Amino acid sequence: MQRQTKITATLGPATDAPGVLAQLLDAGLNVVRLNFSHGDAEEHRKRVKQLRQLAKQKQVAVAVLGDLQGPKIRIESFSAGVINLEDDQAFCLDTDYDPQAGNTEVVGVGYADLAKDVKPGNVLLLSDGAISLEVIKVDASRIHCQVLSGGRLAGRQGLNLRGGGLSAAGLTEKDHEDIKLAAEIGVDYLAVSFVVGAADIESARRLLRQAGGQARMVAKIERAEAVDDLEAIIEASDAVMVARGDLGVEIGDAELPAVQKRIISMAREGNRLVITATQMMESMREAPTPTRAEVMDVANAVLDGTDSVMLSAETAMGEYPVKAVQAMGRICAGAERGQTAQRAMARLRTHFQRTDEAIAMATMYTAQHMDAKAIIALTESGTTAMLMSRQDTRVPIYALTQYAPTVNYLALCRGVYPVAFTPTNLVGLTPIHEAIDCLKELGRIEDGDRVLITKGDFTGPGGTNEMKVVTVGAL
Repeated sequence: MQRQTKITATLGPATDAPGVLAQLLDAGLNVVRLNFSHGDAEEHRKRVKQLRQLAKQKQVAVAVLGDLQGPKIRIESFSAGVINLEDDQAFCLDTDYDPQAGNTEVVGVGYADLAKDVKPGNVLLLSDGAISLEVIKVDASRIHCQVLSGGRLAGRQGLNLRGGGLSAAGLTEKDHEDIKLAAEIGVDYLAVSFVVGAADIESARRLLRQAGGQARMVAKIERAEAVDDLEAIIEASDAVMVARGDLGVEIGDAELPAVQKRIISMAREGNRLVITATQMMESMREAPTPTRAEVMDVANAVLDGTDSVMLSAETAMGEYPVKAVQAMGRICAGAERGQTAQRAMARLRTHFQRTDEAIAMATMYTAQHMDAKAIIALTESGTTAMLMSRQDTRVPIYALTQYAPTVNYLALCRGVYPVAFTPTNLVGLTPIHEAIDCLKELGRIEDGDRVLITKGDFTGPGGTNEMKVVTVGAL
């Protein structure tokens, strides 16, 4: 059985080494992430150009995800580089302090409104929650704190407020420039960081369209406020990302597993794609194999129905980027083979508003009750294939389309295998005959197989209105 769950990997210095990107594609990489928090525009341009060339040579579908930095709140730097904070000591954060002169008593903060957003009793978290500070009092630009949990602290570390509530704007000036870059290089997905509400997604989409970009929008769920407004955020997005680093810091580690499951479930029910991210195989930055805990983490996300699992520093900076992708592929495939419980096909009990949704659900019902070897979706926008993928099935969904953006879009979609396909004409049974021949040549189906085919009248996106049951070789 082909692996259904897709793998997203972040590009960086480690993947720039000669031959590494080609090896990642051979290992089964489906989506590459450009982290706009690091690297310059020219680096991102070169990486996308190389990727597109390799994907064309290897005839594989790979999506490009551009990830905006967003309003990440950070402390400034220390004159000594790194300091050590002791439990119970006094320590101050100051928005007006010299950004290079931090010491064991005070450090600057690159967020001017921090003093307005916090009050005594609040807990501030640094270094992904490793260090915690309780706010004692606020004096103009200076926030006086007591260290609850100390440790080594380097400059430029992220800062969070436990429980959320910081009022940083959704899109920064850097994000505006990176959106223009995303449009220029033609990313397939654009991820918006530190989303608070649906308005953040709409604003980013508007800016992207103004710049000429057509990417699908991904909402990164990493703030406590976003958890409180999940339904609206999911509805405004094309996909969501469970960004577990900052999210875990803000809501607490104990709450994170249940929230992750809730996000994945809501995304699937809302016909949206979902990526599970952050520290999935963190040990593989330095080790050639994952820990058993990491294996279980990846497998659980797969069993929950995530479309993709994501690697960050493991591939961008790690010593074993190719092995990380290979290991993740093995874990995904193993979890899928062992999956015994299937989510109820709840959508089959609802009223359908659209013809293509009705066809998609009818096809999935038929696939569940008939010995079908494959589902073939002749599609323009990819919507029908995506809708079918929201239901559990071991039947592969082959999405055949003549539109490159649709091929790339579906590279992220669980259980969907996009294939570039242009029929000689759109009349009668010709597209169906040629689609079957295409998949036979690829070795995906053979004579005698029963397949389900969905298609429309080729009148535009959203036009799927027909399902056929066909035996290969007998049509």
